Amino acid sequence: MRNLLLDTGAFVALLDKSEDSYERCVDFFRSFKGEIFTTEPVLTETLYLLGPSIIAEKNCIDFILKGGAALVPQSAASLSRAITLMEKYKDIPMDFADATLVAFAEDADINEIFTLDLRGFNAYRIHGKRTFEIWPK
Repeated sequence: MRNLLLDTGAFVALLDKSEDSYERCVDFFRSFKGEIFTTEPVLTETLYLLGPSIIAEKNCIDFILKGGAALVPQSAASLSRAITLMEKYKDIPMDFADATLVAFAEDADINEIFTLDLRGFNAYRIHGKRTFEIWPK
């Protein structure tokens, strides 16, 4: 079974019809067969970008509650790794949400990501070596 990480931009686009990438992201999401994971910081960032509309924020939480993506909590080890990654990629720069996704990718051996952040995820490497396969194409 395939595993996929969900980043903020794609998450927002899935839930906001006014986003330019809405159709492309929805089409990809509907066709994907596998398990989707995201981190708590990505959820927080997505809620912030969708807000302050309580309807949009509720839709975001419902997406998680209904199994649209599994929510990965942060551990002390993942927080430590996130800071290390943010320092390594400070020139891009890498934000905290992206760092938690890369840290989880390393822990879970996942290299596929659902993102609109081509600049970041084309540059980031899993364990400093492995590239991400970015969706949607």
